[in-house]
Amino acid sequence: MYVALLRFSANKPAAAEHMAGHQDWIRRGVEDGVFLLVGSIQPGQGGAVLATGTTLEDFQARVAEDPFVVHDVVTAEVIEIAPNLTDPRLAFLKD
Repeated sequence: MYVALLRFSANKPAAAEHMAGHQDWIRRGVEDGVFLLVGSIQPGQGGAVLATGTTLEDFQARVAEDPFVVHDVVTAEVIEIAPNLTDPRLAFLKD
């Protein structure tokens, strides 16, 4: 599984201009079954995406296509996590 931390950059004021594209990017990730959770890093520092069912390279490529990343509204850090122990509700993440 993967986590993408999308932290606002100095170009944060351009977020409104690219918000529709960013929301479409999120919607596609959810519809494709890759994004499990998308949320905000509090307080107002950016966003985070939890993903599974893809390769690291494909997830990195998907993150690079986010309009917020393309237009330097955020900087992206991708973290790969190898789950060892999960709550039974998240057991599917170990596969």
